Amino acid sequence: MEKQLKNLKEKVIRGYHINREEALALTELPFEPLCTSADEIRRHFCGNQFDLCTIINGKSGKCSENCKYCAQSSYYHTEVETYPLLGTKELINQAEYNAARGVPRYSIVTSGRKLNRQEVEQACESIRELKKSVPVSVCVSFGLLDEMEFQMVKDAGAVRVHNNLEASEDYFPNVCTTHTQADKITAIHAAKKAGLSVCSGGIMGLGERMEDRIDLAMTLRELDIQSVPINMLNPIPGTPYENNPRLTEEEMCRIIAVFRFILPKSFLRLAGGRGLMKDQGRKCFQSGANAAITGDMLTTTGITIQRDMEMLRELGYQVAEVSFTGNKQIPGT
Repeated sequence: MEKQLKNLKEKVIRGYHINREEALALTELPFEPLCTSADEIRRHFCGNQFDLCTIINGKSGKCSENCKYCAQSSYYHTEVETYPLLGTKELINQAEYNAARGVPRYSIVTSGRKLNRQEVEQACESIRELKKSVPVSVCVSFGLLDEMEFQMVKDAGAVRVHNNLEASEDYFPNVCTTHTQADKITAIHAAKKAGLSVCSGGIMGLGERMEDRIDLAMTLRELDIQSVPINMLNPIPGTPYENNPRLTEEEMCRIIAVFRFILPKSFLRLAGGRGLMKDQGRKCFQSGANAAITGDMLTTTGITIQRDMEMLRELGYQVAEVSFTGNKQIPGT
């Protein structure tokens, strides 16, 4: 088995794209050698660069979509706070706080199917003002915008759009029925046409099989996604998934490792649910993951920036502003 693993790892390092059957076979291989091999692939393609970001819940609750994992959906009875799109001052204050602590990327995330045109214009004005004073890369998650709206966002100063596929194409209808994965992919193509990079991944623990996770990774590879958030479901009371069993840390590490074999050059980002792990993701960062969201999540408590910075230094990572054309290390991190 270890010879099989070594041969496949070396093929990936030489540029080979593994197929679905080979990815499924990885799930049966011994845990520690799999994680070690995945991390060797990560080091070969990405070095020790680490892409760290923070997010702000820019508009909360009353979402028209019925995603079964989400506390912000109007379909479910949760205790999530609701408020309209935040003003410029609030967005800038949080960006300054994060940037002062060495986090090079800041993402504004809003609830709802998409921002309306007036909200897009308001958000763009906030981004323009933010970019005047805060040295961060701005990312946005504004829903299913069209190409013209994405162009407005880019012209305002944003560099990346987040739009998770959440699950495989086959499993997605079990997660959400008010929009389709095809709607999301259309938005991803529109963002790329507007000249924005794209961050897209999924949530593990929705009831999907390993085959579904692999199919999701294969789709992300086809879309050439280089920033891939991997969330672990945090079951929220009041949502249909409130009683879903939590994945174990070993399951998450194995998922990360398999994703690394499929997406060898991507930045695999531990996102929601990391705070549920006893080691706060340390083992995943030794199994192929090399990016994370730090600080609080949208509706749940995350891990402090200081604690993450300390752990990443211990692991030998360099927090950097990562782009598709190169890496720019942020001084002092």
